[in-house]
Amino acid sequence: MSQSHTSPIVGLPELCIVVPVLNERDNIVPLVAAVRETMGEVAWEIMFVDDNSRDGTREAIRAVAASEPRVRMIHRVGRRGLASAFIEGAQASFAPNVAAMDGDMQHDETRLPVMLQALRDGADLVIGSRYVPGGGIGEWDKTRAGMSDLATKLGQKVLKAHVADPMSGFFMLKREVFDVALPNLSAIGFKILLDIIASLPTPPKIVEVPFQFRTRVAGESKLDIGVMRDYALLLIDKMVGHIVPVRFVLFAGVGSVGVVLHMLVLLLSLKAVGLEFDAAQGLATGVAVLGNFVLNNIITFGDKRLKGAKLWRGLLLFALISAVGAAGNLSVAAFLFGPQMTNWVIAGLVGAVMSLVWNYSVSSAFVWRR
Repeated sequence: MSQSHTSPIVGLPELCIVVPVLNERDNIVPLVAAVRETMGEVAWEIMFVDDNSRDGTREAIRAVAASEPRVRMIHRVGRRGLASAFIEGAQASFAPNVAAMDGDMQHDETRLPVMLQALRDGADLVIGSRYVPGGGIGEWDKTRAGMSDLATKLGQKVLKAHVADPMSGFFMLKREVFDVALPNLSAIGFKILLDIIASLPTPPKIVEVPFQFRTRVAGESKLDIGVMRDYALLLIDKMVGHIVPVRFVLFAGVGSVGVVLHMLVLLLSLKAVGLEFDAAQGLATGVAVLGNFVLNNIITFGDKRLKGAKLWRGLLLFALISAVGAAGNLSVAAFLFGPQMTNWVIAGLVGAVMSLVWNYSVSSAFVWRR
């Protein structure tokens, strides 16, 4: 009979380490072993949050948990994203201190005791930082290093406190600090640390602990165009999310591009092709609707992107919704400008805003629904 590496847990753990995972099977055993070795006598637990991995990650977690009761797991279906995974993992624990750590072994687990001691000494939030003396980004190439530097500078624009590495996914904070930030969290994408700091009403007491970012050993990087899109969404949400939904801002931006596209096609149809106005206007409208649909499917609703048969059904439905919105726009504007004797600029703007709100609300509910 093999010996267990653990002793019974008495009372609450002092620290919960939340580890979001997606297809990280080969990293589970070494990660748990590394945490066990470095944490010593600290009462800890690991909360894996799995976004429905397809490579056997959950089976690997269950196998480790059979002999290590400090390992727990949340299995999520139909939900994705590191930010929301951390939030759910933190909420599922009673530990007074919560850490975020990637499941790819790129974060240095030996820094965890140092970070915990900083919380004990009075810090509200401790960041594993790549950009303070002693820290480093490892073997990143110039392109990735440049992207990280740009993202860091952009992130600092929405923060109320100076942070050298607001993009870090390796941090630790007190439960009460998390609870204060929780109602205001955007839960968009991967950068939960930036989200937390920007969601606090007053700047927390922050300590940055240097660590060297390691090279991934197993699994695949999750960095893609979707991650960059989600980061842009997060920044916009932190700037205007308390006024209007961030998706509405993107939807309006896409609509502005559609207006430019419409006018360009109309101009070319009239001047270069020689179409009659009605035909040119119809062509321009069709191209603008198609362009708006494609861009909204990629940008505004990228996390609900339609594919296959749903794509064509969504395009038809979006066109019908846009047609109703256009009819409403004309009707409202004509009514205000005519019987009500409203200034033409105001009448036009009211009609356009009404159409925009209609298109966004109905498209959200019926075209890009979950």
